[in-house]
Amino acid sequence: MLTVLLLPLLFSSSPLVSSSPVAKDQSVCARTFCGAGRECVSTNRGEPVCRCLQQCEEREKWVCGSNGRSYRNHCELHRDACSTHTKIHAEHRGHCLESSPETDVSPIVCFLSDRDWLRERVIQWIQQEVQSDNRTSNDTSTNQLLRTYFKMYDNGDSELDSKEFLSFLKHNETALNITYSNTLESNMLLRSLCVDALIELSDENADWKLSLTEFINCLTPSYHSYERKCALEDEVFEDGAETRMDCNKCVCACGNWVCTALTCNEEHQVEEDVKGGADEEELTEEEWSRRVEELNALHQQH
Repeated sequence: MLTVLLLPLLFSSSPLVSSSPVAKDQSVCARTFCGAGRECVSTNRGEPVCRCLQQCEEREKWVCGSNGRSYRNHCELHRDACSTHTKIHAEHRGHCLESSPETDVSPIVCFLSDRDWLRERVIQWIQQEVQSDNRTSNDTSTNQLLRTYFKMYDNGDSELDSKEFLSFLKHNETALNITYSNTLESNMLLRSLCVDALIELSDENADWKLSLTEFINCLTPSYHSYERKCALEDEVFEDGAETRMDCNKCVCACGNWVCTALTCNEEHQVEEDVKGGADEEELTEEEWSRRVEELNALHQQH
């Protein structure tokens, strides 16, 4: 059963929002309360309208959501609830506890908020380094520094793959202070997944490597690519949506369906015919991967 509302709800007819500095005119929004995870902005007609927060403060006050996901702070929790149209409340402070084998198992994924947070931290690091070198903080100086790092970690093929990008991050790991999870193993896996998501962000030729131009675009604040959605059976889903394949849970993350690979017991499989019927063959790893790829392939049709 799907746990979030469908994307079409997001396209309900709502007034266009102004992107000008007066969009948050307090006089327009003075009598409008939007609730947690939302903000009031002014439309082009000067009317107040509520929308999901674009970003939250970076302070770390981790909370565990009722959906079993850890959030960097309460703002991130409410922003996720708003953007996914789900009801999420804080269960307790700190990271969510590790699930027991009997509880529902979710795949480890890098959500859009995780990817964007990593990107923001790297961009800040680069900008601070430009300023500390007494350079003028402009696009030219920033691009020169990015070229230096690109050449430093490029193995000679004029492209950076995920391994080389990870080495680039480790160059200033102390300044980045990137922590996703309360366990080292999960944290390392999430970092790797988010690096893949960052590469996909500006990988225009889809070769899972970044050219110099793609690398600079990835870490340029003004660069925004088309955000892919997850598709399933002619329906489109937002980041964080969930569905099931037998006993396995699939989660939409950065435009891809990511699924667990559990071996389902009799409760989730076709019952064995003990009277001579053919047994149901268990999926091989290759067949399972193909089923997940079929889910992801559907998004290209939208």
